[in-house]
Amino acid sequence: MAASLLLYKLLPRFRAELRRKCPCRAFSSTTAVSQLHREEGTAPVALTGRVDRFGGVTVDLACVGLPEDISESCFSAVLKESLARWKEEGKVAVWLRVPIALSRCAASAAAHGFIFHHAQDHYSVLALWLGAGQSRLPRFATHQVGVAVVDESNGKVLVVQDRNKSLNAWKFPGGLSDPGENIGVTAVREVFEETGVRSEFRSLLSIRQQHRHPGAFGVSDMYIICRLSPLSYRINFCTHECLRCEWLGLAELARTAETTPITSRVAKLLLHGLERGFQHIDLTMEELPAVYSGMFYQLYHRQIPPS
Repeated sequence: MAASLLLYKLLPRFRAELRRKCPCRAFSSTTAVSQLHREEGTAPVALTGRVDRFGGVTVDLACVGLPEDISESCFSAVLKESLARWKEEGKVAVWLRVPIALSRCAASAAAHGFIFHHAQDHYSVLALWLGAGQSRLPRFATHQVGVAVVDESNGKVLVVQDRNKSLNAWKFPGGLSDPGENIGVTAVREVFEETGVRSEFRSLLSIRQQHRHPGAFGVSDMYIICRLSPLSYRINFCTHECLRCEWLGLAELARTAETTPITSRVAKLLLHGLERGFQHIDLTMEELPAVYSGMFYQLYHRQIPPS
């Protein structure tokens, strides 16, 4: 009885200290009491995090009230309980952001199957796939590629609607470029993985630079849109990623309200190329030798008229 009375006398001061150290999260009485119990060596409390639109959970260890001197074994128990709950809830992945002051927790997470995804100056991010089958978590990347596969014979372009977006708008297929992967290779790979259509790279069309992009792991995002020509036409799209996939007329895509601003703008650019010639819009690629011995790079630019 005396211990319980002391616990609730200390509770307001403890909650105030948690808010001071981590203002990004409001702590409930239950969380604070559980934290005190955990420090006394009793049953651990499960972690909480932000659920994303893909069904994953992001947990920032700097914002869940863990004591800085928490042991690996105590954190392992907390994480084990949390993972069991997330699996029961049907979550497909966990992203664990570990500040450098709690880096010892990374070892405990690794024992539960987490792997390193990326790191910055003061934190690292670990990831764990909980869903069925092979992991579909994206690798760390600094740019993504959108792909316009244009059938020049009928003026149609391949478009998809993402399954995990709140707005079901038509957009070009595409995805993250793997480290060391050329833009054209990414474009061809992503189109086939999402739509089942085989294609070949023709040119680069445009680049969008966006800072603080929500899906770019904290780095500035470069969204590179390419033009490809189809080598096959039968659609067999990935149902994990897409709701719909169609060949849509460029003129319709340019004027419909059921698309994104960048898709509409590029559709108009493609219409111009279809009518006047793609040499007026294409940035073609040429591979050139680098100044470093035995190395090459890809240079993209408008075609130079013959002198």
